[in-house]
Order: sequence, then structure tokens, then C-alpha cells
Amino acid sequence: MIGWGCPHYLPQRELRRADRFATSHLIYGGCHCAFPFQLPETHLLVTDRRQVIEGVDVSEPVSISTGIAARYATAVFDLAKDGKKLPALEKDIDALDAAIGTSADFKSLISSPLYTREQQGVAIAAIAKKMKLSPTVSNTLSLMASKRRLFVLPQLVSELRARLADEKGEVTADVLAAKALTKAQQDKLAKTLKASVGKDVKINMAVDESLIGGLVVKVGSKMIDTSIRSKLAALQNSMKEAG
Repeated sequence: MIGWGCPHYLPQRELRRADRFATSHLIYGGCHCAFPFQLPETHLLVTDRRQVIEGVDVSEPVSISTGIAARYATAVFDLAKDGKKLPALEKDIDALDAAIGTSADFKSLISSPLYTREQQGVAIAAIAKKMKLSPTVSNTLSLMASKRRLFVLPQLVSELRARLADEKGEVTADVLAAKALTKAQQDKLAKTLKASVGKDVKINMAVDESLIGGLVVKVGSKMIDTSIRSKLAALQNSMKEAG
């Protein structure tokens, strides 16, 4: 009997909508790759900067990936909200976001066309168990692996984070810094941003040492770049124009 605990049973209408949307934009081919075995190049179809495996284009344009992720996010969020599991969902999203940001192996698993859906399914189930993710998120990841949709996981995390923030009357600020901000620094930044946007602000912190110093802050469609890298680039452009 299929029930809510089955990875293939989520709000099926929403998931079918997501897959119909995705399928209409995917390339179908006769390729079949298995990792880690070395296969002839003909088994991996790479054309027009697209990577296609098992009949699925896993390098979709960002707008299409976001559309797919939005439909999965709707299904997951509604299920968690109806089950009063939003706190658990938020914890899961934080864990997945951290894994995407810090683990090259995890990013490879969800995006590489060299893994079959079976390999992705086994691996993602083990990872979900290790991370102690909630049944809702664990089952969703298993479903996404079976549908070869794991490549939209970063967009799914962003979509769910936005829905969670909206539910709490918050906005999320994506902050990129040359080194991690302390808790006190993040709180101060959140307070400053709140005065500007008029809502509580949750800081989504990431580190990029190439910034050298300063911050890149994005809230909604607005972005502020005070990084030294940006200032050096502007100075370089000015020197070129002067020369």
C-alpha cells in the first residue's frame, strides 16, 4: 500500500506538474553512462554545452531549473506545513545548504551526469540517513533521484528557504564574505538590513576568499557589493579607460 511514507508519494499533482514542465524542456537521447567505469565518449552526449545522460539533460538553464524546483518546493512546503513540520524542514534546509556549500563530493553527486539514477538514489538515501533528515525531505530526495531531478537541489533549497522566511514574515539576505562573520557581526548586519527592508532578516552566510575583503549582500532582487575584489575591478576598468 502506498502512503505518505513512500518516497513516490508526495502531493502527486504537484510532482506531475513539475515533471511535465521538466520533460518538455529536456533532451532525449540513447546514452547510458555508469560511474566509475570508463566508457567510450559516445556514451556521454555533450552538445551545445549540455550534458545528457539516461535521456535527461542535467545542465538546464537556470530559469528552467528554478521552475522545476519551485514546483517541488510547493509540494514539500505544503506537506510540511500541513503536518506542522516546518521547524524540521528549516533544519533540513540548513543542513542541505551547508552540504552544497562545503562538500565537493555532494555537489558532484547531485550534478554529475556520470552517476546513474540508481547510484544517486542509493547514495542520497544513505546521506539523508546520515544527516538525520526528516522523512518528508528524505523521501523527496529519493523521488528526485529516481526522476533525475537532483541537479535542481540548490534551487529547491533557495525556494524552500524563501517560503519559510515568508511564512515567518522574514526576508533572507544572502551574504558572501571573504571570511565567516561572527554571530555578533551577523546580528548587527541583520539589524541594519531590517531598518532598510522593514522586516526581520535571516542571514544566509557563505564564504568566498576571492572577495579579499568586504561583503556582497543580496536581498531579493537588490544586491550591494562592497568587496575589495569589486573595487579593484572597478579601478582596473578606470585605468583602462584613462589609458
